Amino acid sequence: MKLTTTALTALAPAVWGTTYIVTTELLPADHPLFASLVRALPAGLLAIAIARRLPRGSWWLKSAILGILNIGAFFPLLFLAAYRLPGGVAATLGAFQPLIVALLVVPILRERLSTWRMLWGLVGVVGVALVVLRSSASLDVVGIVAGLLGPVSMGLGVVLTKKWGRPEGVSGVALAGWQLTAGGLVLLPIALTVEGVPAVIDADAALGYAWLGIVGGLLAYTLWFSGIRSLPVTAVALLALLSPLVAALLGALVLGETFTLAQLAGFALALAAIVASQLTPPKRRRAHPHTDRRLTYQPSTSTKSLAATERTPQ
Repeated sequence: MKLTTTALTALAPAVWGTTYIVTTELLPADHPLFASLVRALPAGLLAIAIARRLPRGSWWLKSAILGILNIGAFFPLLFLAAYRLPGGVAATLGAFQPLIVALLVVPILRERLSTWRMLWGLVGVVGVALVVLRSSASLDVVGIVAGLLGPVSMGLGVVLTKKWGRPEGVSGVALAGWQLTAGGLVLLPIALTVEGVPAVIDADAALGYAWLGIVGGLLAYTLWFSGIRSLPVTAVALLALLSPLVAALLGALVLGETFTLAQLAGFALALAAIVASQLTPPKRRRAHPHTDRRLTYQPSTSTKSLAATERTPQ
């Protein structure tokens, strides 16, 4: 059951790994906010129509907060980093999200810091960097800031999603719909004011927007939030390392890019980090100093007396 849940949850970051190639190859240039809006709001409204369920009580505020962190802030930061940075740099910055989650669970969820997953998270970052970074990569200040704030925003959203769970009887589709809609409504005035609608949306762009909204938004976030509910949140966060790996793999398959030995080694490191982070580290067995005393038979006083009586001649 856990293996199936993990595999389904892993589909979400694998789908998100297609964002880079869809953004660069299909979408109109210089419209990251509009792309974020189209990815979020239509998918959110569709999810609510499917689930036929609206938030109640405190979940209006919770949905708004989670929608801003996971969608409304994260999406434009993601697209902004993708537009302003080489894909490898943006992907490496995004790989820090599991480490951020591992730190946030301590004050928010009152969990102990998982040294095991922190170490594998660092291994994963190194692996991703080996796969996607290039020595000729140029750096942009705005892109770097966006690339760092993105994983912080979604990392906090992931931890709060785990903390708050979801109301009884509410499906993962409904929860995803609430957040996508809330994030999309936040993006709506900003995107239309700052960027407006692209002058031309051709068939390729329409296909790209549909993919990002329906598959990368509705389907992926439904699986993601369901996984957060069922699995350790730090382990789920480390599954996000699949995103840059899929992005690099698509670059090789679609764009004809080739892998060096260092990149192949990076792939191996990142995959090892993903697999190892899903395992529970073996606990050290503590020695019990009183174990021998409890298990050793000690004859009672009455038994000794009876034995002495039997040996005494009558």
